[in-house]
Amino acid sequence: MRNFKNWLVVVMLISTSVIFAQTKLTGKVVDETNQPLPGATVVLQGTQAGASTDFDGNFTFETSSTNGTILVSFVGYETKSFTFNGNKNFGTIALKPSAESLDEIVITATSFAVDRKTPVAVSTVKADVIENKLGSQEFPEILKSTPGVYATKSGGGFGDGRLNLRGFNSENVAVLINGVPVNDMENGRVYWSNWAGLSDVTSAMQVQRGLGAIKVAVPAIGGTVNILSKTTDIEKGGSINTSVGNDGYQKYGATVSTGLLDNGFAATVSASKTKGDGYIDGTQFEGYNYFVNISKQLGDDHKLSLTSFGAPQRHGQRQNQSLISRYRDAESGIKFNPDWGLRDGNVVNVEDNFYHKSQTSLNHYWTINEKSDLSTALYASWGSGGGGGTAGDASLFQQRIGGDDQPIDIDNIVDINRANGSLGAAAYLRASRNDHSWFGMLSTYKTELNDNLSFVAGLDLRTYVGEHFREVTDLLGADYALGTSDVNNPNKALQVGDKMSYNNDGEVGWQGLFAQLEYDNEDIAGFVSAAYSNTSYRRVDYFQYLDSDPLRETDKYNFAGYMIKGGANYNLSDQHNVFANIGYFEKAPGFDAVFPNFNNEEINDQAENQKIFSAELGYGFRGESFAANVNIYRTEWKDRTLSRSFQNPDGTLGFANLQGVNALHQGIEVDFTYRPNDKFSAYGMLSIGDWAWSNNIENVNILDEDQNVVQTVNLVIDGLKVSDAAQTTAALGFDYEVLDKTNFTVDFNYFADLFASYDPVSRSTAGPQAWEAPDYTTFDMSIRHSFKIGDLDTTLIGRMNNVFDTQYIADARDGAGSIDETVLVWYGFGRTFNISARINF
Repeated sequence: MRNFKNWLVVVMLISTSVIFAQTKLTGKVVDETNQPLPGATVVLQGTQAGASTDFDGNFTFETSSTNGTILVSFVGYETKSFTFNGNKNFGTIALKPSAESLDEIVITATSFAVDRKTPVAVSTVKADVIENKLGSQEFPEILKSTPGVYATKSGGGFGDGRLNLRGFNSENVAVLINGVPVNDMENGRVYWSNWAGLSDVTSAMQVQRGLGAIKVAVPAIGGTVNILSKTTDIEKGGSINTSVGNDGYQKYGATVSTGLLDNGFAATVSASKTKGDGYIDGTQFEGYNYFVNISKQLGDDHKLSLTSFGAPQRHGQRQNQSLISRYRDAESGIKFNPDWGLRDGNVVNVEDNFYHKSQTSLNHYWTINEKSDLSTALYASWGSGGGGGTAGDASLFQQRIGGDDQPIDIDNIVDINRANGSLGAAAYLRASRNDHSWFGMLSTYKTELNDNLSFVAGLDLRTYVGEHFREVTDLLGADYALGTSDVNNPNKALQVGDKMSYNNDGEVGWQGLFAQLEYDNEDIAGFVSAAYSNTSYRRVDYFQYLDSDPLRETDKYNFAGYMIKGGANYNLSDQHNVFANIGYFEKAPGFDAVFPNFNNEEINDQAENQKIFSAELGYGFRGESFAANVNIYRTEWKDRTLSRSFQNPDGTLGFANLQGVNALHQGIEVDFTYRPNDKFSAYGMLSIGDWAWSNNIENVNILDEDQNVVQTVNLVIDGLKVSDAAQTTAALGFDYEVLDKTNFTVDFNYFADLFASYDPVSRSTAGPQAWEAPDYTTFDMSIRHSFKIGDLDTTLIGRMNNVFDTQYIADARDGAGSIDETVLVWYGFGRTFNISARINF
């Protein structure tokens, strides 16, 4: 019996040691260029156990299984499987790009371009690069080293940055977040202040230049920016982060995830707050960001994911540009801002912006069978807010405390208003509101017809109502302001919050269908795509027409558009490939082209479709340590519609809706990466564009801030260079691991051939070429160090932009031609810095 007991103890000890033994699995995940893939997922097949790679692509996790298979995946890349038997270091695992791997609930999975397959010019920025380079920059500035991209801060307010792609502004660049279009339904613009916190939750951002490969009925002329947010983390945990920077910049936030639970449920929540004084005078800001994702695996074939995010914010703006001489003479130099003042010693933002746009989507992914799947997104977006400005006697806002470069004397306006008494406000502050509600559905079906041929089709439905009005925000000491714009109440004593000047709704409907046939074998990949869309517009005016007037609401006007495009990629060898694409599409005119004079009587129901033809050739090389691309493109645009805003001599704004404009955009782009070892990488690009207007326009109406026609002019712009973006750009940078877990990054950027935007009033006769801003170069640098605090992974990043404090003009508008004394400009930022820390738990 004693021997039996002894053997029983031995067996129990052996069993216990086996049960509690942990198999340790380690490795490093990199992409096709040997760059680390932070955030890649490593999971034990058949279980929920796993890990995510760290900033350098490394992973470590332990499992009670002594043998099995791990699956390694990353959004936009092929999933790889590896077997193990006991402890194992898998070494370096290289993943290849693949649109087919996106079985996450990312509706745009098939919209991500794949290297050496998708025949488009493309650049992809991953989360680690965004974290390393963003600092306190505007989100679009992350892309400034991308060929064909020009990104600036515009007036310099928080979130006021803008992005141009191949000379096309945001109205003509499709921006998608998780595959859902976010361009404004009326004018196509993208307001980056609405997405100021998006960088915190972005897993990857891809720029497809030209026609692009997105499979939605969105006509992208300049290209497509496709942003994929994080979905849910496989591991339980989270992070806290904080950063500080110049001019009182502060940001702090946190992310928490449940991890993927045994019941298939997972949730991730992220939130942050940002505030600061602003680099430009009078541009104080405060913003918040929230992100929530909840997902649930329903069996093997279905998955649901609910995502909601937004970024409410308020910030002061520099809305008006100034003469170069005014900056030179100003006490604050290039930081000078004419659009703020002081009242009782406190800052008053005469021009400001406040907005909250939320986006919520419910995504469903259904694996129908081994060859077919269906992904559907139902989404809703609500927006509320607008931009501030002045009303009444504009000259009172030109009176300053001291010299011409000092703040506006708001106390003086308050004294005048109080003295007016029963006469009401002589001058006051107002806001132009643009609230909206937007609902949509995007559904994509894909099936493999055979080993090489696939068919994709989809439905894109949207409905949108924009509410446009002005409201009184501050009477500046007055008892009331007289409102005369509402025919239903023509002499109203306006109080704060009352509507004024105009009040109308814009209703937009969109129905789109798209289909694509894709071919792919080892050497040749190609596609043919077609899309059809119907855009409808209706306008409701509450001020210009009596409640009983049938003109108060217009009929609905429909405009059909279509697109056909195709392309092919041929892999000449394992290293060389060539591609070409070509396409033609007609895009519905914008809302303002149908209602050009902001009333319900002068309706242009025969507005011409915008017509675009584009073609591109490309070559790629992929070596062991060196990769490069060369692209040549040509885009012809006819019957373009666009809006122009400009500054009048009295400081007020003027507007013009231009129709029938033709333009030609063509150029060449080169980019490369070089990574001779694991510690050093270099990258660069050169982009040379030739973008110009190609016709003149007659009978253009000029409108004032209250949407009244004040004059009609002809525009002589044939041969004038397209403005707002540098037509020649170049970049060179490197990243070097100077010590273990310590990387030093340097970026040079060069900008040339930046032409001023034209003032429509000054171009009524033939004149000189648009004013050209001086060439400039910026130098940025950062250092990143990773270490542990106990068991917590910690990363510190120090970032300095424009290290040499170069003074440069980033935006310009000419007055009477190429004369420096008449050009209105915004200078770019001087030297700025940012220090951030992130602790993962």
